[in-house]
Amino acid sequence: MREAIGMVETRSLIAAIEAADTMSKSANIKIIDFQIVGSGLVSVTVSGEVAAVKAAVDSGKEKAATVAEVVSANVIPRPHEEVDKIL
Repeated sequence: MREAIGMVETRSLIAAIEAADTMSKSANIKIIDFQIVGSGLVSVTVSGEVAAVKAAVDSGKEKAATVAEVVSANVIPRPHEEVDKIL
């Protein structure tokens, strides 16, 4: 079974670091990507079991919102194999 993917995008590097830290501490997930997109946007991508990723994204989004704007957050429960090519 494929692992779920979760993403949190913020408008601040500090908020993204806070989100990544909180996500790592709140559930058994792995940080698979940390992208500085530009214009202040920073994206953190994690993977793991579906329930763990959902819990991690929810807690990371909540923590990041206390620091700066959260632009988006999403969980993909069972991504298609083609998504691996993007990551």
